Amino acid sequence: MSGDAPRPGSLRGFLPNRRDLTALIDLAVPVAVVQVGLLLMGAVDTIMVGRVSPADLAAVALGNLYFFGVAGFGMGVLFALDPIISQAVGAGDSLGVARGLQRGFVLAAVMTVVAAVLLLPAEPIMTWLRQPDEVIPVASGYTLASIPGVFPFYAFVVLRQSLQAMGRVRPIVITVVAANALNVVLNWVLVFGKAGVPPMGAVGSSVGTSLSRWFMTLGLLALGWPLLRSAVVPLRREAVALEPLRRILRVGAPIGGQQVLEFGVFGAAGLLMGLIGTVAMASHQVALNLAALVFMVPVGVAQAASVLVGRAVGAGDPHGARRAAGAGLLVGAGFMTCSAILFLSIPGALARLFSTDRPVVVAAALLIPVAGIFQLFDGLQVVAAGVLRGVGDTRVPMLVSLIGFWLIGLPVSAVLSFPLGMGPVGIWWGLAAGLAATAVLLLFRVRARFGRDLRRLLIDEDVTA
Repeated sequence: MSGDAPRPGSLRGFLPNRRDLTALIDLAVPVAVVQVGLLLMGAVDTIMVGRVSPADLAAVALGNLYFFGVAGFGMGVLFALDPIISQAVGAGDSLGVARGLQRGFVLAAVMTVVAAVLLLPAEPIMTWLRQPDEVIPVASGYTLASIPGVFPFYAFVVLRQSLQAMGRVRPIVITVVAANALNVVLNWVLVFGKAGVPPMGAVGSSVGTSLSRWFMTLGLLALGWPLLRSAVVPLRREAVALEPLRRILRVGAPIGGQQVLEFGVFGAAGLLMGLIGTVAMASHQVALNLAALVFMVPVGVAQAASVLVGRAVGAGDPHGARRAAGAGLLVGAGFMTCSAILFLSIPGALARLFSTDRPVVVAAALLIPVAGIFQLFDGLQVVAAGVLRGVGDTRVPMLVSLIGFWLIGLPVSAVLSFPLGMGPVGIWWGLAAGLAATAVLLLFRVRARFGRDLRRLLIDEDVTA
C-alpha cells in the first residue's frame, strides 16, 4: 500500500470521488423513482380511501400494518440477492447470476405459502390486539384480499433485485409507472363503485393492489426478458439444492428479521395509536405515508449503494467498495436533510394531501414535523444497512435494529405517550429516538466492517470467496 492510500476503515477511505458519486447517482435515481412509484401506489390507496371515511382510512392503515408485518420477512430474505447477484456481476460470473435468480424464485414460492397461512387469521388477531371495533371487519377484509397478491409481490422483488444488480433498471421504471396508472383506475372502479361494480371502499383498494402486483410481475418479466432470459432458462437442478439455499437463508434471514423489526416497531406504534382512537390511527397513517414516500429515496440510494459495493467486492476492489459506501451515505444524508426542512415548514398543507377530514388533518399536522426531525437519522440508518448488505454483513444490523427500535424506540414511545400524556406526538418522538440510536450504531459498524477484508460470499462450492 502506498503512503498516500488511506488505511482500511479510516474515514478518508470512504471519501468518494466524482466518478463514485456519478455512478451512485446514475443508478440511485431510477431505483429511487421505482421505490417512490411502489410506495405511491399505497399513497394513492390512502388518498382515495381517505375520501370514503376515517374508518376506511384507518382500516387501510391496520391492514397494511398486518400485511407488511407478515410479508416483510420474506421480502428481506429475497434482499439477499443484492450481494449475491451484484458480486457475481462484478466477478463476471454469469452462472452465479442465473443460480441466484432461480433460487430467488424457489424461496419466493416457499415464502408465499408461509405468508398466506399467517394472513388468514387477521380478524381474531386484530380483535385480540384491541383495535377499534368499527375498523376490524374492514381491515380484516382488506388483509384477506391481499393474499392473492403475495406471490407476485415476492416474484417482483426477485426480478427487481436481479435487474438492479445488473444495472438495468429501465424495465423496472416503465413497469412501475404503468402499474401506478392501472392502480388509479382500479381504485376508482373498486373503491367508489364505478363501471357497474359495487363500491368496496378499503377492501376494493386491496383487490386493486393485488391485481396491480400481478401486472407488475408479468410486465417486468416481459420487458426484462432480453436481459433475464439467459438467467431464467435453462432451469438448473442446482437451483433447488438445499445447501446453497441454506447459505442464502443465512444471509437473507437476518435481513428479513431486520425488516420485521423495523416495520414491526412502526406497526406497534400504529397499535398504540389504535388504543388512543380512530382519528389518532388515521392521522398516524397520513403522517406515516408521507414519511414513507420520502423515505423511498434513501431506500433507493441504499439499494444502489449495495449493488455498487457488491460489484466492487466481486471485482476484488475493496477501495472502490469503501468509496461506494461513502457516496451512498453522503447522498442519502443530503436528501433527507432537504426533506426534513420541507416537513418542518408546511405540515398542514402536506396533511391535507391525504385527507379532507379536519380532525385527522389537525392531528397529522402535529406528527409531520416530528417525522421531519428523524428524517436524517432514518436516511442514514437505511443506507448504512444497505452498504453492509453489499458485503453480506446482515446479522449485526439485525441486532442493532433490535436494540434501537425495540429496546429504545418503542419503550420511549409508550412512556411519552401514556404516562407523560403526550399522546400521538409522544409515540412519534419515541420513534425518532429509536432511529437516532440505530443510525449511530450502524455507522460505527460500517467503519468497523469495511476496515477488514472484503471478500465475495460463498454460496456454491465451485465458486471461490
